[in-house]
This record gives sequence, structure tokens and C-alpha cells, in this order.
Amino acid sequence: MSQEAEQEQSDRKKYEFRKVIEDLKDFDGSGTQLVSIYIPEDRQISDVVAHVTQEHSEAANIKSKQTRTAVQDALTSIKDRLRYYDTFPPENGMVIFSGAVDSGGGRTEMVTKVLESPPQPVESFRYHCDSDFLIEPLEEMMADKGLYGLIVLDRREANVGWLKGKRVEAVKSASSLVPGKQRKGGQSAQRFARLRLEAIDNFYQEVAGMANDLFVAKRHELDGILVGGPSPTKDEFLDGDYLHHEIQDNVIGKFDVAYTDESGLKDLVDNAEDALADAEVMKDKKQMEEFFEELNAGDLATYGFEQTRRNLMMGAVDRLLISEDLRRDVITYDCEECGNTDREVVDRRKATPEHSCTDCGSEVEASDEDREDAIDHLIEIAEQRGTETKFISTDFEKGEQLYNAFGGFAGILRYSTGV
Repeated sequence: MSQEAEQEQSDRKKYEFRKVIEDLKDFDGSGTQLVSIYIPEDRQISDVVAHVTQEHSEAANIKSKQTRTAVQDALTSIKDRLRYYDTFPPENGMVIFSGAVDSGGGRTEMVTKVLESPPQPVESFRYHCDSDFLIEPLEEMMADKGLYGLIVLDRREANVGWLKGKRVEAVKSASSLVPGKQRKGGQSAQRFARLRLEAIDNFYQEVAGMANDLFVAKRHELDGILVGGPSPTKDEFLDGDYLHHEIQDNVIGKFDVAYTDESGLKDLVDNAEDALADAEVMKDKKQMEEFFEELNAGDLATYGFEQTRRNLMMGAVDRLLISEDLRRDVITYDCEECGNTDREVVDRRKATPEHSCTDCGSEVEASDEDREDAIDHLIEIAEQRGTETKFISTDFEKGEQLYNAFGGFAGILRYSTGV
């Protein structure tokens, strides 16, 4: 699978996860009866079943009958779901949520959600029982900012590592043999200065060697390189062309940091927050700039749900652009009187509205089966027609315009259709 196809699949999965997270946020339990379990990929399913069985046994001691029953029912539901898995969970692990949630009118409804292969690995096993589902670790996984290389250095030491999503990972370190500015007795000032410059140069080469070894192999996956340290050092290092040219070209910012040990890597990420945000949406900005160019000067742009759908059906859309904040459903109305089909896009939480056929005026009813996620509806057509799908952030002006002014749906066409 190509890198673009993998990114598209990842974006789609993130969208699906975000929808589930938003639903989970709205669920409330009347007591500590909502169960969340995070299972890393190296945890045997049999161990998880044993843990759930133990929790089920201990739940018998809960004084409140309602809470006791709810917790045990949730744990039973989780055990039933775990039977579908073999020895280990899927890649990156899985997360299970189960519990009796308030459905209004004093009633409850049992809900169980299983999320497989999150965008980042589940780090450790967690069992959590409370009045809310534990979704914070999952939200952190959604806040993936890509893959960045990190370098911090001064003339004494250096550390090289990664920023993977929100996780800073130190990988390599080095200490220098650069002497202090005060020369030892018996050395001429000129000789001492020369030896010191040679030591600095050797150290910079060592740091560059570490960075090149780590980053060059991943250069096609990198979203950028960040360099930190005191002003003279990091400037000398970058200006000296010590890094491999493909890595040097990928440096997106240099920042002052007070420390150059492992904690300095975290300081670098904190200080580069704005640069990281800009880099994350840069690809989205390019897509929207091309869309607006075609919209203003050409005829290879489409927007709105129905127009975009019609162009997709014709196979004319090269890239489908969807706002990542969009949460809409599409309802299909099939008129039995005249055979006409209408579609209406509504907010996800809005009830299905009454509808009159646009051709004959007859009243048309729609069932739950006639309603689906609008994004899923368009993506299914896009996949059949070989169209790329791009989820566009609202963290910049043109991304906001896609959501607010164009309904969250747009496309860049392969050829003009007049639609």
C-alpha cells in the first residue's frame, strides 16, 4: 500500500474513532458502573478474560444492587466480545467500553463499543470503572501530529530522538571532548583555539552522524526536523552543513532550549508548538489553496453535498475534500409515487425530518435504514471511483471556510462536468 493510501486509511480510521469518542462523551452512568478496558497488543486475551472474571467476582460486594447488576452485566458483555479474539488483540491493541447508560425517562440502555487497532499503540493494560468512560488516553492518540526528528545540542552534549504523535522518544546521545574556553598552561592561545575548533567540528560531525543514521531511513515519512540549543551552537551546526542534505532540507525550525539532555527534547517540542501546528496543517492548506484557485479561475472545483456526490458518481473527482469537524447524516427519500429520489443532509443528532417529493410533492417517509453517515456515503463512492479522500482541518482560515461556507464537502475535479 502506498504512503498516501496508508494516510487516507489512517484518516478514515481516525474519523471513525472520533465519532465513537463523541458518543462516549455523552454517555452518563447513574453510578460507578461504566467500564473501560485498554488492552495492549502483547497482552494475552486469556489474561484479560481472567482479569474481567476476577472483577466480576469482586463486583458482587458492591452494596447498591443497581450498580452491582450494571457492573456485572457490563463485564459479562466484555467477556462475550473477547471470545471473538484469538491469543492476542489486533495490532496496536484494542479498547472496550461497556456499561448501562442513561437513555432518558429514568431508563438505562446497555452499550458496548469495541475499538480495534487505534492509531497509536495502547501502552499498558488499564481497567477503569466510573460514572464516565475513560476516553482521555484515546483522545491523546487522536491528537497525532505525525513524525518529527528532534536534535538538541550545545558544545558539551547532544541528544537525538523522535516526536511520534505526542510521545517524545530519546534514542541517541553523545558527550563532547570540547575543552573550556580557558586554555591550559603551556599552550599558546593560537594553538589552543585551533584545537578547540577541531574538537567542536568533530563533535558536530558526531551529532550529525547520529541524526543521519536515525532520520535518513525515515526521510520519506518525516514531517520535519526540529533543532534546539543555545543560539550560537545550533546556528553553527545548521550553517555548517553537517547534516545529510535531505535531512537539512527538512529542518522546519530552530529553537532556544535551556537543556540538551533528554529533558531538552521535551523542551524543544514545547517551544516548537506553533511550528508543529503549522506543519501539521500545511498539506491541508495546499489542498485548499488549489481548490480556491480552481474555484476562482477555473472550472475544476465542486462543493456542497449533492454537487460533489454527482461529480463523484461520474468519476470526475480527483480529490474529495471533507472537513474533519463535519458530523452530518444523509437521508435518502425514495418516492413510491413517481420513483424520484431525494437526499437531505442533516445534523447527526437531528431527528429525521418530514419530506415532500421535489418532483410530485407527495409525502415521503424514511426509515432508519435510509439514513447513514454522510461522510461514509461519499467515501464509499470515492473508493469505487478511485478518488482520494482528504480530511481538512479547521485550524486555518480556508479550512474554516470549507466547513462554514461550503457545507464541509468539496472536490477538485479531473475534468469539467458543468455540474
